[in-house]
Amino acid sequence: MTLPAALYDRDIDMAPLAGCQLALVGYGNHGRSHALNLRDSGVSGVMVALRAGSPSRAKAQADGFEVVDLDEAAARVDYLSILAADEAHGAIWTDHIKPNRKAGQGLIFCHGFSVEYGLIDAPDDCDLILAAAKGPGGAVRDSYERGGGLTGFWAVERNASGRAEEIAKAYLKALGCGRAGIFKTSFREEALADILGEQAVLVGGMCALARQGYETLVGAGISPLMAYIDTVHELKYIADLIHTRGIAGMYAAISDTAEFGAHGVEGRIAEAVRPVFDEVVTDVTSGDFARRWVADFEQDRASLLRARAKAGEHELEATGRYLRKALGLE
Repeated sequence: MTLPAALYDRDIDMAPLAGCQLALVGYGNHGRSHALNLRDSGVSGVMVALRAGSPSRAKAQADGFEVVDLDEAAARVDYLSILAADEAHGAIWTDHIKPNRKAGQGLIFCHGFSVEYGLIDAPDDCDLILAAAKGPGGAVRDSYERGGGLTGFWAVERNASGRAEEIAKAYLKALGCGRAGIFKTSFREEALADILGEQAVLVGGMCALARQGYETLVGAGISPLMAYIDTVHELKYIADLIHTRGIAGMYAAISDTAEFGAHGVEGRIAEAVRPVFDEVVTDVTSGDFARRWVADFEQDRASLLRARAKAGEHELEATGRYLRKALGLE
């Protein structure tokens, strides 16, 4: 197996960003973190572009940024960094950017979703750049303030200006990613890995295993509190070990009893979930998932909100609230 070489701060020139007018679309976790890190890294004149009436306007202004409407930003700046929710990109592009766009204006994304699945039909004079700090939006800022950074991935889908690669790397350096390492990817790879990882492992898979484990233990006569601790609460400790040591290092750090039993069951679980993973890959790569999600977003997220409400009714949620209150976490 050959792994790609990383780029670090010393390898990347910030000069390509020096002469650019840049506006960030959105001021949620990603937007605010990007704006603050860019400014603290010496990128001048960063603007925040928001829709009229956005509740984020006051926060961005309080942080000292010039806030402009989406239409105005599209007409003024050299690059727009699209940091709003992926599913909203199509409407933002169609309603605000496309009809007002400055000629030659480039687009920067933190996920590959909207380009890979065709939410944006950018013209030939438009750079399409991916600059992805791999982690939650808030962690982009938190790690930067601690003197570190998140691993970054860059890609160029279209290089109309001839400088898209340099812009991508400089942008990631400004986010702090050059402190951790920056790697090349593609829009397609980032989109598939991000969605599959979230659906099948980090969120969907983990939650399914935790709920099933809880239900099985309670069904076997274990108290709900004990079942919750052993299938949900202690996930953090295992995740922290994997984060700092890797999976093999985690196994070496836990009890021999836990490791012996885990090795025995891991292969059986893998065989059981592999068909589901294959189905998810097909669903994502075909674009079917993106179409369903955008359609649900356009219907006010009706399906998502029903699923969220159902998840909140599970018995383990009440047990979790009781435990967190007892531990002073709520």
